[in-house]
Amino acid sequence: MSSATFSATTAGPHLPLYTTRARSHDQNPMFDPLKKSASFLGSSTKLSFNSTTTTKLTRANSVARSPIVAVSEVKEKKSKPISNLLITKEEGLDLYEDMILGRAFEDMCAQMYYRGKMFGFVHLYNGQEAVSTGFIRLLKKEDSVVSTYRDHVHSLSKGVPARAVMSELFGKTTGCCRGQGGSMHMFSKEHNVLGGFAFIGEGIPVATGAAFSSKYRREVLGKADCDHVTCAFFGDGTANNGQFFECLNMAALWKLPIVFVVENNLWAIGMSHLRATSDPEIWKKGPAFGMPGVHVDGMDVLKVREVAKEAIDRARRGEGPTLVECETYRFRGHSLADPDELRDPAEKAHYAARDPISALKKYMFENNLASEAELKAIEKKIDEVVEDAVEFADESPHPDRSQLLENVFADPRGFGIGPDGRYRCEDPKFTQGTAHV
Repeated sequence: MSSATFSATTAGPHLPLYTTRARSHDQNPMFDPLKKSASFLGSSTKLSFNSTTTTKLTRANSVARSPIVAVSEVKEKKSKPISNLLITKEEGLDLYEDMILGRAFEDMCAQMYYRGKMFGFVHLYNGQEAVSTGFIRLLKKEDSVVSTYRDHVHSLSKGVPARAVMSELFGKTTGCCRGQGGSMHMFSKEHNVLGGFAFIGEGIPVATGAAFSSKYRREVLGKADCDHVTCAFFGDGTANNGQFFECLNMAALWKLPIVFVVENNLWAIGMSHLRATSDPEIWKKGPAFGMPGVHVDGMDVLKVREVAKEAIDRARRGEGPTLVECETYRFRGHSLADPDELRDPAEKAHYAARDPISALKKYMFENNLASEAELKAIEKKIDEVVEDAVEFADESPHPDRSQLLENVFADPRGFGIGPDGRYRCEDPKFTQGTAHV
């Protein structure tokens, strides 16, 4: 599969999710980032556009090549020649397994939450698996991922074991943060998962800093093999935050190796994206800062994967950042405490019919990339992995009370540890009088 090159000054192609067939490439100039469209996300009116997500972008003009057909748009037809396939069999099986792991894990989280095994807010990722899998499975171990409060599946895609993620959700010492992070704060130094962040936007500066670190090591410290890339994931609501714009500016100014990934699921908790944003096409904000902006069908793992490959590759080559807007949809409420009564049932049904896992499965069958038995075997394997994670988490110990003040103070001996070398919190008088405060 040939690779496209993003322009550093022009916006990427726009592809509305309501498109029902692939369009041929126009020879016209690229999409004008300043041109207002008649409608956008969730609209029943189709947008006009002049290219698909795989148009080769250059500074001067667009070069036509064979259109990519979305997995969800595949019709009954004869098997295509191998040369036209978007993935190999091995790649397809890996994508499928990762998406099934994410879905099964989150479904189990819902069960455990309602059984009282998890506490606080738990935000599930069902429906958005194509984004996590499409991007993160292309990364190297040394590359970094920065997530949001919806971070379980990002961690799993990056290689954090299901046992460690489930144990963290259970608040156990065997969790990836020893039970101190919980659902919204997954972190793994070993896998370069730099955290889930509970407040929107606060992860973007961390991701920008990680990308700066990669560039500094390479260009200042002379580590020529340091080509590490950072992917920053965040939602549509975050794209109206000041930190987002500040970091776009810094990343473009310094040509940092970062990909800003907007998981636009159309709703910021209960606020419709269309009601909250003056221009709902978030990808346009990239060209405003001198970086490519690309809109992609976030329910199609193959389209996401192709755009992700181009964006990651250009960052690794030192060509700077890319803003990618993935239009996706969550199949559950904002969190497990959300009754999900604000969204139109017809809208939910529309996106449920475009389930990214079912679409990939269909594509693989129609192109003879996998048999029913092979996919069933993957599903069985993942069920066992998730069941094992639950058993492991349930049997793991809770943190000792002495762990309470660890990683809280920069100088723990200034407060956390008493003169006798013991943690102050272990002193029975430590909390004396606090009930009266």
